[in-house]
Parts: sequence; C-alpha cells; structure tokens
Amino acid sequence: MSFQAETPVPKSPSPHSEVAVTGLVGRAPAEPSGLSAAHETASPYPISAGVEAAMAVAKRGADELLVEADFLRKLARSEARGQALRIKLGLDPTAPDLHLGHTVVLNKMRQLQDLGHTVIFLIGDFTAMIGDPSGRNATRPPLTREQIEANAKTYFEQASLVLDPQKTEIRYNSEWSDPLGARGMIQLASRYTLARMLERDDFTKRFKSNTPISVHELLYPLMQGYDSVALKADLELGGTDQKFNLLVGRELQREYGQEPQCILTMPLLEGLDGVEKMSKSKNNYVGITDSPAEMFGKLMSISDSLMWRYFLLLSSLSLQAIEALRAECDQGRNPKDAKVMLALELVTRFHDAQSASQALIDFESRFRDGAVPDDLPDRHISLDGAKTLGLAQAIKAAGLCASSSEAIRNIEQGGVKLDGEKMSDRNQHIGPGSYVVQVGKRKFARIHLA
Repeated sequence: MSFQAETPVPKSPSPHSEVAVTGLVGRAPAEPSGLSAAHETASPYPISAGVEAAMAVAKRGADELLVEADFLRKLARSEARGQALRIKLGLDPTAPDLHLGHTVVLNKMRQLQDLGHTVIFLIGDFTAMIGDPSGRNATRPPLTREQIEANAKTYFEQASLVLDPQKTEIRYNSEWSDPLGARGMIQLASRYTLARMLERDDFTKRFKSNTPISVHELLYPLMQGYDSVALKADLELGGTDQKFNLLVGRELQREYGQEPQCILTMPLLEGLDGVEKMSKSKNNYVGITDSPAEMFGKLMSISDSLMWRYFLLLSSLSLQAIEALRAECDQGRNPKDAKVMLALELVTRFHDAQSASQALIDFESRFRDGAVPDDLPDRHISLDGAKTLGLAQAIKAAGLCASSSEAIRNIEQGGVKLDGEKMSDRNQHIGPGSYVVQVGKRKFARIHLA
C-alpha cells in the first residue's frame, strides 16, 4: 500500500461519515466521563451489553481514552455491522529486544484482538530513521538502516508471544512513507502548523531553554500521524508519552477526509527499581527473551507495592481476582505467594508451564540453601575515567537498589555481600574488575566495572 500526499485520500462517502468530532491537537478534546455520559451522545446503533463489556476491556488499566463517546459509537457500529475495528500499534525498532514495558500495550492489543477486532502491528522502519523526540530534552540520534533492519527482524517474532500471529496484520511504515518523496513530504507538512507543533510539551521546554530542535524532529509526529491515514485506523494505542503524536494522527485523518481515530494511552511501566520507567539503558528491565530463571528471579525482586501495578498492567487475571488476592494479602497472607503467582504466569506466557515450574523450584532451592545463582544477570558499569567507584553507587547502578541511600542502609545493616564476603563499610570502594554482589537474600548480579 502506498499513498502520495499530493493525491489526498478521496473524500467519497464512507461508513464512517456519521461521526463529526472537533478538538485541537495538543489539547485534549472535551470528552464525557464514564459510560453514562457517553450514552447521552446519540448513536444510530444500540449500546448493547456486549458493547459495554468491550468498553470495559478497553479501559482496564488505561490512562486515557479519547474520545470515549466516539469509541463507544465505533464499538456499537462494529457490532451492528459485524465489521471489525482497525486497531493500530506502532513501535520503532530502536533496540533488538522487547521488555515487559513494551508488552503493556501489546497486552491491550491482545485483549481487543480476542474481541474480534483487527490489530495492526506496525514496525516503524521509516520513522526510526528520524528518531522519536517524545520525552527527550535533546535530539535523539537517528538509527542507520542496517541497525533498523537488524532490530526489526526480531520485533514481530517477540510480539507474537503476546499477540495471535495468525490474526495480526504486520506492516512497515516505509511502505507508504518512502514513496512520498520530497514533494509529497512538503504537501504533508502543509497540513499542519508550526504553532501546533510547538504546543508539544517537550518542544516547548526545549524552545524556551534555547535547546536545539532539529527540523527533522518536527517531521516525526507528522509521519506517525500519516501512518494512521494509510492504515485507516479506528483506534491507535500508545504510551502516555505518545499522546501528542497520536493526536496528530487524529487531526491528519480529518484532513484526509477520514473519520478521526480514537486514542488509547497506557501507563508507562516502572522498572524493577519502582522509580524509573522500564528501560534497558537503566538496567531495570525484564526482557521477554530472558531465560525462565532470570525472568522469574527479576519478578520476585520487585517490591510488594509495585507487584500490584504489574498485576494490573501485565496479568490476565480479572480485576476482581486481583482485588481479592490483594485483600488476602492485606489480611495477612504472605505477599510472596502473590508474587510467585505473577512470576509463574509471566514465565509461562513467554516460555511454558514446565519452565515456569522449574524456575520456581530452582528459585526456592537457591535461596533456601543460600547458594549463589548460576545464571547471574550481568551488569556493565563504566568508571568514566575514575579509578574506583563507591560500592553503594555500584549497587544502585546495577539496579539492585533504587537509590544510593538504600544501598548504604543495606551495607550498614549487613545485607550486602561482595564475592561472598559481608560488607559493612558504607564508604567501601571497588576498582576495575568483575564482582558478584548480593543484596539481601534474593538480589544478585555480576558487576563488570571498567
């Protein structure tokens, strides 16, 4: 499929023409709150119990649904006509592997897929060459074509661990973006204003602080938005940091005579430290290709409070079941039991039930006997020219504690071992080399300092 921007999508009558929506990009359109408010908006199709149930599935764990009344009408129309909605998720292949943070939106896609809708897994091989400026305070270095192709090879294979690959439409946005050419890009850019682009929060901050904004970064939201035009998306999913880009897609669809897509944003999943969002660069991630034992161990290391966040965003358990389990823990049940349930579920999802059971056996044996795990996660930490690094700083950098102060407390309380030897000096420094570090009974890492 390819579109030329100088040849707009024909504005012929379409099955979507009954809905007209207004709202400025960059400013959340006014929307009704809750299903009852949505019911007040007239719909030519009945709002059945099935439609309300589908809406509940869509909203579970979501941060925001824009515009809710519009999506309710889309669901009602879909049910009445027996016509699946087109639901889009785009990911730029900026790294070779996915982690659990990526699966938050993938889980939502699977839930909507199970309702019978068409899900489109879009690999942003074109937009990755630009570099997404979302949440950035500096220009993101664009990837080379070779890097993008190498990363893209593994994306759908890994996403298929969550999505049903037989019912998933996989696309690459170079299909319609490459054919645009210079003339088409100019025509596309003419459909959006610089003033609106600068309403974007990160652009606004950088502009006010005189931090450079490259022109190619302004193209990124346009190209992501054009994806929605090319795919005729009814709903686009993304993290909360993608809201602006998703709204641009909504506006461009209106420009091209299409019914504007609705937008569903999902929260950003905190990493193992419970502070920063999950990221490989911060060493606080659980990779979906991690070994069963490593995945199980990482999940068992999260805090009791963070565990419930993971249940909400990652587990397939119903909300009622999660709340019942939480109530049991509040009434005295060991939270470890719930954490084991979560770890077993996720290891089973990305591996199999036998691997999950063996990971539990190995985990309990290892910590019962006080033995050091065989499959320690490796953490590479740079000295940045220094001769040594404080042990507390190294522990934090390895993701074993959320902060240096927490690491110091563990050292002072005798909860830290370095190569099997208990450390008690809060000012302990270590030089270049490899070390096995243990924090408490369950957190281990092999630190490589250079």
